[in-house]
Amino acid sequence: MGVKLGILGLGTVGTGTVELLLNNSQRHPLLSEIEVHRVGVRSLDKPRSVKLPTQKVTTDLETIVTDPDIEIVVEVMGGLEPARSLILQAIAHGKHVVTANKAVISRFGDEIFTAANQAGVYVLLEAAVGGGIPVIQPLKQSLGVNRIQAVTGIVNGTTNYILTRMQTEGSNFDAVLADAQRLGYAEADPTADIDGLDAADKIAILAALAFNGRINLGDVYCEGIRQVSKTDIAYADKLGFVIKLLAIAKRIQPESQTLSVRVHPTLVPKAHPLASINGVYNAILVEGEPLGQVMFFGPGAGAGATASAVSSDILNLVAILKSKPTNPHPLFTCRHHNYSSVAPISQLVTKFYTRFLTKDQPGVIGKLGTCFGQYGVSLESVVQTGFQGDLAEIVVVTHDVQEGDFRQALGEIQSMAAIDSIPSLFRVL
Repeated sequence: MGVKLGILGLGTVGTGTVELLLNNSQRHPLLSEIEVHRVGVRSLDKPRSVKLPTQKVTTDLETIVTDPDIEIVVEVMGGLEPARSLILQAIAHGKHVVTANKAVISRFGDEIFTAANQAGVYVLLEAAVGGGIPVIQPLKQSLGVNRIQAVTGIVNGTTNYILTRMQTEGSNFDAVLADAQRLGYAEADPTADIDGLDAADKIAILAALAFNGRINLGDVYCEGIRQVSKTDIAYADKLGFVIKLLAIAKRIQPESQTLSVRVHPTLVPKAHPLASINGVYNAILVEGEPLGQVMFFGPGAGAGATASAVSSDILNLVAILKSKPTNPHPLFTCRHHNYSSVAPISQLVTKFYTRFLTKDQPGVIGKLGTCFGQYGVSLESVVQTGFQGDLAEIVVVTHDVQEGDFRQALGEIQSMAAIDSIPSLFRVL
């Protein structure tokens, strides 16, 4: 008897998944034991590249999550509702769930995984982070014996594409965004991508797995790339950096239980492994003990990549169902039940890059240094780079400093008569 699947959604990812499952020649032999039993769609009239028998396709999504014949429900419809409610209904009816929905998991993971543990079913989500890159199961299994110190990733292909083109072409943000929308790399409403919200969902999920504690999405500091200018990309290049939107989760001290979880544009040294990740590609760098560093790299989106991740989860569930275990599989259940402590961004210790526009007066650099010194901010480099009109442009890179102290110093500097504006402020990896 084959394992019957119910699939919610037949868009890009759903179509890619169905095509992969139907075209299973020369793939894992367990795929031949899977039957696509029912597929739920919003509209029956929409033209689709994959052809399924009429009786397998329905707009009544509830009949899929309650169907007693279906053992695995695959949610690839996206959005918060009805996806959340349907996932919970599937769990309540004793079905295992595979989802690619990072927004639902990051916001409602507590509710979903608590329900799954109580029902004795599994919720797998390899496709929720990093497209086709296998990172969720490695964090849960292959790297499970490591004491993870940090997870740092480029997890949004749209922003990486925009920043890569700004870097290689010297273009400004608005022009590249408009072109990315025209080419289909950015949505008509790009807010979730360019404001860092998509990356925040993903790092919340990765942090929960890496550090064995649920993450309150509201604790994730989030800053997007709208303020990145071609001027700063050029200065970063001269200083030996590239600018990337990074999602970072790390212990604030090596032995600490408190985490820093954040998303923001970052100056990355050119020699760093993440500096060379360009275009729509994603990469996630995991640092642990005793392993050291390992990086996962690959396509972060697309029908084939995401279908690969969805289908790998289906394969794992089919293998479990075929083995008929009497107890929950400890490597597939959700093992964290409490929330991790996340430090506010003011407690972050990091380097900063800041660009000042100042009136062309003698002694301005000295005044900047004095003011920073009063707040314990040590400067690694101070460069007067040129002029914009009659304003001098000064770029400062600090040594490690607590963000709260740095912000206090900036507040005082902004009130100085010689300071016209502070157009840029970025953290340095």
